[in-house]
Amino acid sequence: MSALAGPHSRTTMLSRLADGTFDLLIIGGGITGAGVAREAALAGYRTALIERDDFAAGTSSRSSRLVHGGVRYLEHGHLGLVFESSRERRLLLTLAPHLVRPLAFTWPVYEGARVPTWKLRAGLALYDALALFRNVERHAGLNASTLLELEPALSREGLTGGARYWDAATNDTRLTLATALGAAAAGAVLLNHAAVTGALRARGGRLAGVTVRDHVANRDIEVRAAVVVNATGPWSEATAALIGERQGSQVLGSAGTHIAVPRQRVGNHEAVTVVSPLDGRVMFVLPAGPHTIVGTTERPARVGPDEIRATEVEVTYLLQSVNRLFPHASLTPDDVISAWCGIRPLAAVRAGSDSAGSASREHAIVHRADGLVSITGGKLTTYRAMAADVLEHARREMPAAIRVARRGTQPSATTPLPGGDFSSRASLTAELLAVVHDRAIAEHLVHAYGMQWRQVWAYAERDAVASQRIAEPLPYLMAEVAYAVEHEMACTLSDMLIRRTHVAFESRDHGRSVARHIAPVMGALLGWSDRQLAAALVAYDADAARIFRIDP
Repeated sequence: MSALAGPHSRTTMLSRLADGTFDLLIIGGGITGAGVAREAALAGYRTALIERDDFAAGTSSRSSRLVHGGVRYLEHGHLGLVFESSRERRLLLTLAPHLVRPLAFTWPVYEGARVPTWKLRAGLALYDALALFRNVERHAGLNASTLLELEPALSREGLTGGARYWDAATNDTRLTLATALGAAAAGAVLLNHAAVTGALRARGGRLAGVTVRDHVANRDIEVRAAVVVNATGPWSEATAALIGERQGSQVLGSAGTHIAVPRQRVGNHEAVTVVSPLDGRVMFVLPAGPHTIVGTTERPARVGPDEIRATEVEVTYLLQSVNRLFPHASLTPDDVISAWCGIRPLAAVRAGSDSAGSASREHAIVHRADGLVSITGGKLTTYRAMAADVLEHARREMPAAIRVARRGTQPSATTPLPGGDFSSRASLTAELLAVVHDRAIAEHLVHAYGMQWRQVWAYAERDAVASQRIAEPLPYLMAEVAYAVEHEMACTLSDMLIRRTHVAFESRDHGRSVARHIAPVMGALLGWSDRQLAAALVAYDADAARIFRIDP
């Protein structure tokens, strides 16, 4: 066990943050903020990122876990967004092959469907074209019998055929974390569990940095920077107000709910894109190991992102939709392993609109005369392109000497994310399987850590306890607890069980029993007293309830 004082440890990061002056300071450690930090650091800028909670603690950990071109956006004519998304999907399959994996989708069409077969085939042909015909494979039309060979659990009644096309699956939290760690590897200073409390102003009122409260060390610090970027997503207006600014563009929060249910009950083999027979909404039925994820709903958010949760109405809607399409599933609310809701920060296209459907997934950037640059909207798939756009805006706010002097030569489009420097997932899995002798664990370690799996396994080689699973039958190892603390800035039980792993999403008690199992291990690594350990467990219970409780 290390002393937690490595170059990327939280202790080192805090010291560097307090002692440095930066070209660019990013507020927000979701996928957008992490992407901006990586983009800026690779370009040679002195970069810092501050996150109030943990990396991916908000929207970036509550998605459909897809990197996709956005086939649904074709209906609304967002061709530019589909083109950009398809390009970024292709890049991420190369830059992070452990975290972004090809996924086949089957789309069944039934009699009287809102999207008939001819329209679906035409749309998927355009989808392939906008990907420049460089997707994993081109789409293929299916008759009813061929489609049922692929997905035999689907309802046969009224089935006329359909199509098969390709997108990609991801681990949203670990993609965000890998992006943040990639920024750190390029020289960025990152600090989670640190909240912005106010603004620092230069002569003339220009924003010159922020004041920060570090909740781990219970310390206040000042962080100075030439330009500040507000990348806090659904919190962007609150963040702007905190530092004395008024957001320049309206943010419309769209709440979307997903549920996880036993996959053997649903019976889907791969991903299925369906049109809900209840209201004609396009939704996904997605494989997730032993579970199936069903989602998503869409409604205007009525409460803040810290209070948003799935509702009984939404869960019932998702269950009824999947039961109609997979008639043998017969799912009830008791079959729901977990349900979660996130707020997608959409840039509204009509001022004063209250409809999530009237908002675009494209992003909007506002940069003000005093140096604050804010980004809203966008989607997980296009985060790298968004980050490049934000950096271009930020450069305009920088003194000319910085713009010229800091220009780097490492392009984000060709620099793999940490762990992504390998060519064959199958070969890497076979190599790991020869060491760990457990296929589920081997596949998990490859998917989560890629080429860095040996750094995790090294803990298991030194300590027999670390080679054990955190909890059966989940494939997570005790070794990952120490690795997360020492190399991934995990500070809380929620960091470990909700974001570094998906234990909370994959267990009916949302990781509460596992939290009690690993708390002493984390406590020993982090130096918790008995009182702090007890408080950590209380805090985890509160987090699990806040995120996974289903509201009436």
